[in-house]
Formats: sequence, structure tokens, C-alpha cells
Amino acid sequence: MTAFLLGVFSSLLATALVCVTGWFRSGRPRWWLVGLLSRLTGTGITRLYRQQRFAEPDLARDLKRARWVKVLAGRGNVLTRDAFAPLWSGAPTPVRVLLPDPASSREAWLSRRAQDLGRTDPGIGPELLEAQVRANTDYLERVGQHNPGVNLRLFDLPNTFRVIATDRGAYLTFYGRHEHGRHSLCLHLSPSGALYEAALGLFDFAWANSSPARSSEGGR
Repeated sequence: MTAFLLGVFSSLLATALVCVTGWFRSGRPRWWLVGLLSRLTGTGITRLYRQQRFAEPDLARDLKRARWVKVLAGRGNVLTRDAFAPLWSGAPTPVRVLLPDPASSREAWLSRRAQDLGRTDPGIGPELLEAQVRANTDYLERVGQHNPGVNLRLFDLPNTFRVIATDRGAYLTFYGRHEHGRHSLCLHLSPSGALYEAALGLFDFAWANSSPARSSEGGR
């Protein structure tokens, strides 16, 4: 079932990316062309960031206005940065967070992701990636003690993309196999587009197959 959903999603996205990426090889993005493509295809792609890190100012703005937030991340470092700070310290906003399960077996997806990143970043290994996920899990568990809107769960599924979705839209990153997420392509999706619905569907599938978060001490 997981492979089928990922296959459908990847096929839908590939059609849009073939048309879009040629317009972003140099110079400023031609947003009017992206908007036209979005309307013609129904994909809902409204912005494209050649690297995920360039999306953070827009992400921070959208999070401040969101009525609800859903996050599926490969490591979760963004959850400790300034973009998310208003969510943790302000009025409770329903936030569902999915992070990889660091207690899963060495043959699991998190371990495979560490092996891929280690090809280009020799400082990355399974132990370090697991430690970073545990640290971010601990951080969110402490946040949840003060903010009842935060709900954290752990997944053991392909660690190949990041979804940050709100009622205002979604930021979708497909991780380069040997690249950190911050260097990977990121799309902004309109709530009226097919890819937004597909991204929410993938999140809901992962949520339904996730497990309750454990503290780092309990997970070791």
C-alpha cells in the first residue's frame, strides 16, 4: 500500500516538475508562468524554491496565520527554529507532528537515509541521525507539556520527503538522495490543487500507521 501511494504521488508530481524546473535554472523565478501552469494542470504549484531553506521566510509567515498545522519531517530540525517559535509560545494551535522512529531496526528507513547522506557528508551516520531525531523528539515533548495543541507521533516509512501543511497551503520537499533537505527542491502548494490533497493524503496515511512518541530514555 505504501509503495502504491508513493508511486501515484511521484507520477503526478513528475508531470508538473518536467514543465516547471526548466524555468528555474537561472535568474528570478517566473511566477506568472508557474501560476499559469498551476491553473492549466490543476496541480496547485504556486511557488518553487530551488533549495528548501529559501522557503523559510514564507513558511514563517504562513505558520503565524495557520488554524492548524501538520508536519512530516525526516529529522525535525526546522521545528526548533524561529519559524515555529510562535506556534510553541502563542495561543494553542492544533499541530500534528510525525518524526522518524529512532528506535526502529538498523534496516529501517532512517538508517538508509543516514547511509545515503553519508555519501556526501562524512559527518552523518546512523547514530548521529538517530541522536538528532531523539533531541527533536525530546524538545517537542517538552513543548507539549506547555502547549496542549501539540501531538507527536513516530513513523517508520520511506524517509524521502517533508510535508508542512496548513489550511493556507503546503510546503513539499522531495529530498535529494544524497542531499540534506535544506538543499533539496521545495514546492508551495495551493489548497485548491491536486498535489495539496495528495500531500495531505500521504500525511494521513503515515499518521494512521505511526506510533506514540517515546522519550529518548524510554526508547533506548
